[in-house]
Amino acid sequence: MSVINRKRGALIGLAVGDAMGASIEFRAPGAFEPVTTYRAGGPFNLEAGQWTDDTSMALALADSLGQGWDVNDQARRYLSWWQGGKYSVNGVCFDIGGTTLSGLSNFSKTGDATASGSQIGQGNGSIMRLSPVSIRYSSLIASDPARLAALADATSAVTHATAECRYAARVLALILAGLIEGYTREQVLAPQGPVLSSVLSDTDMPPAIAQVAHGSYRNNNPPAIRGTGHVVKSLEASLWAFHDAADFSSAVLKAVNLGEDSDSTGAVTGQLAGAFFGETSIPADWLAGLARKICGTANRCSKCQARRVDRRRRSVRRQSAGSAAVVGHGGGHRPRSRQRVGVRRSRASAGGAVTEVPHEVVGPVDAEAGEAHGLVLAHGQRRRGDTGHGHEDRLLDDDAD
Repeated sequence: MSVINRKRGALIGLAVGDAMGASIEFRAPGAFEPVTTYRAGGPFNLEAGQWTDDTSMALALADSLGQGWDVNDQARRYLSWWQGGKYSVNGVCFDIGGTTLSGLSNFSKTGDATASGSQIGQGNGSIMRLSPVSIRYSSLIASDPARLAALADATSAVTHATAECRYAARVLALILAGLIEGYTREQVLAPQGPVLSSVLSDTDMPPAIAQVAHGSYRNNNPPAIRGTGHVVKSLEASLWAFHDAADFSSAVLKAVNLGEDSDSTGAVTGQLAGAFFGETSIPADWLAGLARKICGTANRCSKCQARRVDRRRRSVRRQSAGSAAVVGHGGGHRPRSRQRVGVRRSRASAGGAVTEVPHEVVGPVDAEAGEAHGLVLAHGQRRRGDTGHGHEDRLLDDDAD
């Protein structure tokens, strides 16, 4: 399997897992019919196949990494999602975690992403969006794993600066990079193996994260395993779903059916399963049903053109309806650090002509100066001038900035 296949799997798998869990988000384990495919509904009344903040933030991060490494730029792109709906599946920010909201609020006041992250919250918001870092810098797993871990730490700290969040990001980034680069599942998960041994020797690692990295997920099952929004439980649940899964779909379904923070558990597990099994392992109907895909022949595709017209009409309706706010969903199923605060805002346009892209591109595609973002799933020929910034392919470069 090619590295490109695994890189694409790590990002597209994130979105698939996110969308798969969106309809049962905040639901208690056993309080819903088991998920087997996309469903409409959920706390934000999404259409089947639509994704949430996990994917929006991953696309923003991917867009930033296409330009190089700059945590302030990462934070500015997150702001453009929160405050303007860019990178959203429907053109509005309808869902943002409390710790993320705190970090971005701090950044909006100071402009310093190195000091903006919450020192209190221990939510999973920085690992749910993480795979673009491992996609972009996967080669560091062999040449400089300490640097890769430090990059994961720094990108977490933009919003989630507690040691638990930062070290969870370190562990996940190393595992993802190892999988992308073709290490076996046993190699990347072994505590004394080539991927985790260095980070586990760090005496600053919080004991709870070390316990997970040492394999607590191998010896537990629900109800001890829970898909909550707490970063320790989220990482453990995702590794539990992934470590012995036979294929992509069984890993993701095992994760989202834990309930509670189902979209984020699905997103983290989708990153792992996608990086290991590859994009080509994702069921075809799941790829076809995933919202906001960009077809490789989008400029000539009648279906894509019809979707653009529909998006414009919906945008006009949203603009006419004005803005509304939804605060504090969760019904007690989510810890305070991960409580959702949904913010709905109107936008002038959510459509626009999309551009053709080559198969090696993974990440957001900017259509009409950033008005329509989606996931690249098909082959095509990109004309660099079409996208407004023409940097998407740099996300997969081997040379780290």
